[in-house]
Amino acid sequence: MIGFYDYTVILTYISFISAVAGIFSASTMNLRWAIFFLAFSGLCDMFDGKIARTKKNRTDDEKNFGIQIDSLCDIVCFGVLPIVICYKLGMDRIWSMAILALYGLAGLIRLGYFNVMEAKRQAEEGGARKYYQGLPITSMAIALPLLFVVSPLFPSHMAFVVSLHVVVALVGLLFILNFRLRKPSVKEVLFIVAAVTLAVLVILFAWHSWRSLLKGI
Repeated sequence: MIGFYDYTVILTYISFISAVAGIFSASTMNLRWAIFFLAFSGLCDMFDGKIARTKKNRTDDEKNFGIQIDSLCDIVCFGVLPIVICYKLGMDRIWSMAILALYGLAGLIRLGYFNVMEAKRQAEEGGARKYYQGLPITSMAIALPLLFVVSPLFPSHMAFVVSLHVVVALVGLLFILNFRLRKPSVKEVLFIVAAVTLAVLVILFAWHSWRSLLKGI
């Protein structure tokens, strides 16, 4: 069979399968599970590169394959899946779909640019990157679950949908703006993972209680 199937890419493959499950969930209006699968794909992405670098004898073909397959996976996990979720959450007007299309295009441009520059960087430097150029596309796996979990705080569904438009447009713009963003440390990554995990647990298991509590305040 063509391709690579060792442990260095297993999390990338799991992340892709999770995204497909999320698309199915969003399509059938199981939005809490769709958010869960989005966050789970983001969790896999946080650690796939670290795991891949533990294999010291990777060939150039394996490294290049890892770069390509990671970006191809990312456009599904953090491009297509959030678009489907946001559409189902209420971004279903013409202008809303235009924003979603531009969001997806910005993510695609960013990933294509990353592939070119990362291959060049690894040929010259090697090792892990210390900075992101622009906002990483995986950021939506943090922003959308956190926005979803605070949605009961909004005075109306329309207010939430307006905020959703703003978040999608802003995140998409930051994908392609040229600025340097320091990669988070291990402690910062663990904090992010903990925050998103807590948000997802609230969405999955305490959602109705959370909404009822806020309505009673």
